[in-house]
Amino acid sequence: MLAATVVVMGTATNALSHAPLALGWTLFLVVVTLLSAARRGLYREPASIRTLDHAWQMALAAASGGLVLLSAIAVGLAEADAHVVLGTAATAALLLPAGRFGLYSTWLRRRREGKTLRPTLVVGAGRVGLMVAERLLQRPELGLKPVGFLDKAPLAEGHSRLPVLGASWDLARIVETHDVQQVVICFSQAPNDVILRLVDRCRDLGVAVALVPRLFEKTSTRAEVDHLGGIPLVHMRPIDTRSVSFACKYAFDRVVAAIALILLSPVLAAAAIAIRCSLGNPVLFRQERVGMDGKTFELLKFRSMRDGDESVPEHERLTRVGAFLRKSSIDELPQLVNVLRGDMSLIGPRPERPELAHGFAEHVHRYDERHRVKSGITGWAQVHGLGRGGDRFANESMRDRAEWDNFYIENWSLGLDLKIAIMTIVAVIRFKQS
Repeated sequence: MLAATVVVMGTATNALSHAPLALGWTLFLVVVTLLSAARRGLYREPASIRTLDHAWQMALAAASGGLVLLSAIAVGLAEADAHVVLGTAATAALLLPAGRFGLYSTWLRRRREGKTLRPTLVVGAGRVGLMVAERLLQRPELGLKPVGFLDKAPLAEGHSRLPVLGASWDLARIVETHDVQQVVICFSQAPNDVILRLVDRCRDLGVAVALVPRLFEKTSTRAEVDHLGGIPLVHMRPIDTRSVSFACKYAFDRVVAAIALILLSPVLAAAAIAIRCSLGNPVLFRQERVGMDGKTFELLKFRSMRDGDESVPEHERLTRVGAFLRKSSIDELPQLVNVLRGDMSLIGPRPERPELAHGFAEHVHRYDERHRVKSGITGWAQVHGLGRGGDRFANESMRDRAEWDNFYIENWSLGLDLKIAIMTIVAVIRFKQS
């Protein structure tokens, strides 16, 4: 892609009658971009492929070379046309992420086909170890394929699809037998010195090691590490949902909702007419939901189903118009009014009915913590496919949604909201938001 950038800019500068960038400075831009990308770890195959995050990092790497060269021009250390430098850096910032999208698409496809998965051993066959193993089985795109557990006193045996392969002293044999390339250390009853020796043994065997930290529920991406001698001190940096940042987020939500309602008014009117013709009045579906701080509000949606006994399956009550509105997510648009009222946010945890929320609060770990922020039209759990299907109200499904929603809250940033918005738009375009 860097070569393509040079060709594109060479053609463009000739067409615009600009002097092309000298070969030496072109090579300088290429080298700085490559070094910047390498420093960001963009030439290592990541365990978790986060396309948008890595594409942004690649764009920053491409821009860094241009900034360095522009600085050199400004202080008189280089002679080059600043417009050509800016154009080259901007072109690279567009083409390199595009190439990264193509590369990651190939990696993801191969991982989902099971062609490049690394055999993985999970240390600790308890609740957390079982959860980690199941997540890895469900998400082959992470590139890790769990083959079994390592634990002297397993608690999860009989509750997992994977076997307990042995104890810590069996590590070398298991690594050789199953060609283990990755070890994930979860909570175990083994003493610390045993785990430390196991980590050293993995290093000797050439096996990569990852670990799940204690209090992982509260460990956010903003955590900072200091050292007291050889002892790491992790600062949690918890999110303040009453901060000015969240107040700005909610104010911005209202502005965007007002603009969206105006721009989408033809769509809203067409949907209302279609519903009026197929279902009659009322056009809107109103239902009480639980929002921020456990307070209830009236959620608005376009009607998509015929009235009737709720024991009748939804697909039997769904009209053709309603099915299209759900597939296209148009049925959710009236919630922009909820955002304008201040009941909801554009992005946040999806709200539930009071009777369901009260039941989940008793049986789902950390469920009530979702109510620290305003509910959202879309959210981190939703864009990852959680909360859909007939089992979306099961406790297991809600545990996953609560976990992902709390991750969003603990790691909230404007950048994360932008990422969710982009993922939502892509899902709507692909009709995958129903």
